Amino acid sequence: MGFKQHTSLAALNANAAGCMVDHLGIVFTELGDDYLCGTMPVDRRTHQPYGLLHGGASVALAETLGSTGGYLYLDPATEMAVGLEISANHIRGVTQGTVTGTARALHVGRSTQVWEIRIENEEGQLVCISRLTLAIVPRRAKA
Repeated sequence: MGFKQHTSLAALNANAAGCMVDHLGIVFTELGDDYLCGTMPVDRRTHQPYGLLHGGASVALAETLGSTGGYLYLDPATEMAVGLEISANHIRGVTQGTVTGTARALHVGRSTQVWEIRIENEEGQLVCISRLTLAIVPRRAKA
């Protein structure tokens, strides 16, 4: 089952301008029929005080990819996806370079979606594995 919405990487990246995604240097890099990839630099913006990739930055990358992927399965005029729960296991430390996340849906239902996000270092080694549950809710009219 592929995404309902058709978009481009340029549109996804433009939509992220000026928010936390942009601040952390996250860039959407690949959009498949049922997966989404993005990169994030491992630098001063994403380090914890001891020079390693901050676990929270990994979670931000995971939630960005999973939530964006979830949105692409919806009708944006009537529905929206909101994070319900996220978990992450941090497997390997990274001190520099770039990490790449790949988000794939495990379950796409009417009221929930479950996503797995794998984050790897430049050598393709697993850095973090995350599971994101999204709630699908009606879009509210803007006040």
